[in-house]
Amino acid sequence: MQILMLNGVNLNMFGKRDPAQYGTATLAQIDARVQALGQELGVAVECFQTNFEGAMCERIHQAHAEAVDAVLINAGAWTHYSYAIRDALAILHCPVIEVHMSNIHAREPFRHVSVFAEIVRGSVCGFGVDSYLLALRAAVAGVQAGRPGQA
Repeated sequence: MQILMLNGVNLNMFGKRDPAQYGTATLAQIDARVQALGQELGVAVECFQTNFEGAMCERIHQAHAEAVDAVLINAGAWTHYSYAIRDALAILHCPVIEVHMSNIHAREPFRHVSVFAEIVRGSVCGFGVDSYLLALRAAVAGVQAGRPGQA
């Protein structure tokens, strides 16, 4: 099983950016924890981060061509306004799980809206680094549930 984890704009600044909201873990540390859980679950996880909206869309298009099994995405601020990324995600034929370290519903009003909400399988937010781990478990379970002969 191949899982793609996408991280968007400014998320390369985890560990430096607003530790009250995002904690002190760096993106490299988050990637390592997700990949370690992936190994434990028997799945390969590729991690990708960009601050460029077009590059994010291109990576999603590539995921479609590769027929990845699931996508986890923390698009950062793009979550709230990027219809380009939303449309790229809508092309995928696999489960997409939206991820946020902070509880976006307990923050500024503009963060309460996700333009991805209607097309993703689900969203995990507010659990810090564990949001990523919970999302990976949900993605793996969702893919396995959709395959005949698997629980």
